[in-house]
Amino acid sequence: MENKLNKRERYKAQLKPIDYYKDFENIDFESLTEIDRFYLQDFGIFNTNFLEDEFTVRIRIPGGKISAENFQKIADIVDEYNLTIILTARSGIQLHNVEADNVLEIHKRINALGVSTWQSFGDNVRNIITDAYDGCGSSSEIETYPIVMAMHNFIIENPRYVGMLPRRISVGISGNRSNVSSFFANDIYFALAKKNGLFGFNVYMGGKNTEVAISADIFLLEAEVLGFFKAFIESFYVNGSRSSRAKTRIFHMIEEIGMEALKAFIQQEYKSDFQTAGELILEKTKFEAFHKLKNGKYGFCYQTDFSRLKTDEIKNIAAYATVNSLEIRLGMDQNIYLIGLNEPSTPLKSQALSSTIVACAGNLCPYAVWSIKDETSYLPLEKINKHGIQVGFSGCAKGCGRHRHTDIGLIGLKTNNFGNTDGGARIFIGASHSDGAYAGRQLFSMVPFIHLESVISLAIKFFELSTCSDFEEFATKVLNNYSEEFVSLWFLANLETNKCIELLKQDSTTTYEYEKELLKKEFGELDFWEHVDENFHDAISYLSKELWTIEGEDPHYKPKIERVNFR
Repeated sequence: MENKLNKRERYKAQLKPIDYYKDFENIDFESLTEIDRFYLQDFGIFNTNFLEDEFTVRIRIPGGKISAENFQKIADIVDEYNLTIILTARSGIQLHNVEADNVLEIHKRINALGVSTWQSFGDNVRNIITDAYDGCGSSSEIETYPIVMAMHNFIIENPRYVGMLPRRISVGISGNRSNVSSFFANDIYFALAKKNGLFGFNVYMGGKNTEVAISADIFLLEAEVLGFFKAFIESFYVNGSRSSRAKTRIFHMIEEIGMEALKAFIQQEYKSDFQTAGELILEKTKFEAFHKLKNGKYGFCYQTDFSRLKTDEIKNIAAYATVNSLEIRLGMDQNIYLIGLNEPSTPLKSQALSSTIVACAGNLCPYAVWSIKDETSYLPLEKINKHGIQVGFSGCAKGCGRHRHTDIGLIGLKTNNFGNTDGGARIFIGASHSDGAYAGRQLFSMVPFIHLESVISLAIKFFELSTCSDFEEFATKVLNNYSEEFVSLWFLANLETNKCIELLKQDSTTTYEYEKELLKKEFGELDFWEHVDENFHDAISYLSKELWTIEGEDPHYKPKIERVNFR
């Protein structure tokens, strides 16, 4: 690995984040330097030089568990300071539109509640996630919350690690047989497994928002997870690359030195031999608003407005939970779970059909161009909800919507490729996300927003014709046995002719000649053929522009949506 330290590592060498925090109360939040902005991330405060008067505060909620009292108190703070609040895809909470004068006071009040903002941004172990029905769901075998808290307590405010890792680490753990959401986007994932008649965890490493974690061929018993986690963090701290920021994640470490070398580093710290992996226990489960728990009671998923919350909602939920002695949990699907209902009914009404859609912060984050949450209006939500199709919507290539770990993934982008359109999305399709076999493939590099519904509706129609049990099976047995470019051109040809010609299941990967003959048979009359040579690339470009280019003003144009306060 290169020895030259990147800029952030040079900052750390000069002053550790934990030492920077000693003077925290004297920071002038109206006159921050680049160095200040770098250090503040380690304590949950995010700001950029091009939005210097606006701050984001992120709150860690380990395992998604939060008391009704703290939920209400956070809502009170949001009201008092006129903030915007959303739930994150890591079961946390973000407060937006924090003014410079109020950052210090809000930071102090949040941390005084017993929750923490520490290490929720920056080069840290981020909020540790588990299944929303951990320990109580009908498929729960191991309650992981005690492990989550042990890992959290080991990291939080540990001077060796606060802001000092080579790069962020995301951690997921599940002791449930069935999971609605995928955990394979994590740097390290402890997945329920069984070996020699005992339940434990198989270890997967190297995931990120655009890549799936791969098996480390290690099985751990429940009591061994914390020790392994400590060894993993220390080995990454000591041996991880601190050169180019673009290649400092665990994924890149595995890519460079290999999984076995990484395991050897961990074993030096762990000081015990590893068992080989057991049988992965992972059953795909569809979303249900009500879930019967092991004790005979019920859990309820309150679907948020694509993670956005109003404080009245929070207060109503907190009050209802208090009166009925319910537990509140925040899911990695950006929804709120109430645990302990006597009956599968509640007066609380969900705000949107958001159960299977994860949408990033959108233009609340400086890296995103679009609101993203508002752009969900371009999606066929009822069809998505009906079939339980997993959708990830990111506002930029960083991928906080986990768009490559879903059935259909989107990145909202600007485009002038199709005339005077207001914007568009890159589309990915067909991830094998439940078992982490592979990430989604690109379907189109750009589709104008006004055409998203027709494209995604066509994908759903193809799925319906297949008679597969779910979209993931459809991708495995149909889409992913055809080449990426063929699938793109097949979509375009069907859109051009207003047809929906079924793609047949394949036992193995098709050849280019087979795909070309199939297109000739069904769409031989179309004029894209003059652009077909040794591949379909030029034909895709030609036909997409034919279909989607707007001449003159876009008749569907909407003024760009300004930031909205969702108090």
